[in-house]
Amino acid sequence: MKPQVLQLNPILIPAANERLASLYEVHRFYEISDQAAWLREHGAGIDAVITGGHTGISRAMLQQLPALKVVAVNGVGTDAVDLAYCRERRLPVTATLGALTQDVADLAIGLLIAACRNLCAVDRFVRDGQWEQHPQPGALPLARRFSGMRLGIVGMGRVGRAVAQRASAFDCPILYTDLRAIDGVPYRFVPDLVELARESDALVLCASADKAQGIVNAAVLEALGPRGFLVNVARGRLVDEDDLVAVLSAGGIAGAGLDVFVDEPRVPQALRRCERVTLQAHRASATWETRAAMADMVLQSVAQALAGERPATSLTT
Repeated sequence: MKPQVLQLNPILIPAANERLASLYEVHRFYEISDQAAWLREHGAGIDAVITGGHTGISRAMLQQLPALKVVAVNGVGTDAVDLAYCRERRLPVTATLGALTQDVADLAIGLLIAACRNLCAVDRFVRDGQWEQHPQPGALPLARRFSGMRLGIVGMGRVGRAVAQRASAFDCPILYTDLRAIDGVPYRFVPDLVELARESDALVLCASADKAQGIVNAAVLEALGPRGFLVNVARGRLVDEDDLVAVLSAGGIAGAGLDVFVDEPRVPQALRRCERVTLQAHRASATWETRAAMADMVLQSVAQALAGERPATSLTT
């Protein structure tokens, strides 16, 4: 009998699904209508869980899976997993650390350039036929040059360093904040977030900071100033969205590029309506290359755990 795998989120790479099906009996939980009844009947036989960072897995569900040997998160976020309980059970929880770095950093730079150069607003201007009606150069406001901007990076981990590397190619001076100054990082450490914002032309949020909330508030945004930009490719809840809306409405910052939000997929109407905000649907890792690498890491984690080994990317064992 094949090992039993409970899949809480779909994997979008067909080859990975084929490999899963060939190795395991896969139960797609997201397709089951009466999930509570199914767990009562089959939960005791589940060997592995595959989930996503946003979905995670609750303690209540974990308690219904007594034979579970691994929780493989197809992503880097683990705040929706009860890690303390998993440690008590000596249950490995794995994440696809490192697989997302390049694409997330690419999108961070893309969002910043899009926000600085009004790419999305001008795209709509052309598509809607407004250019033909208003061909004069003054019909659109002048944009902001990205090259040479002072970039303040919040969180100098894998993604933060990759963003810094890319921005350096645009001659951007780099400053950063983190829990502490990081050895070997050649950029200037600024311990206070408000001060970092005051010294930056753009703030780029790259911190995992699973427990932080609302650290980018009115004080930070006001320090960033009316010519400053905010980019968030980290966690939606790092930003106080009410404060962001208020500051944007008052012209307190120049614009924003946002891939993540507090209550996804519900994005505040005020952010949707603002022409100075570039929006994405939590898509920083959504390339074939990254998703394939993530799927490979998930499969490897499951295989290692079911073979009685400690998964290489375990965060709890």
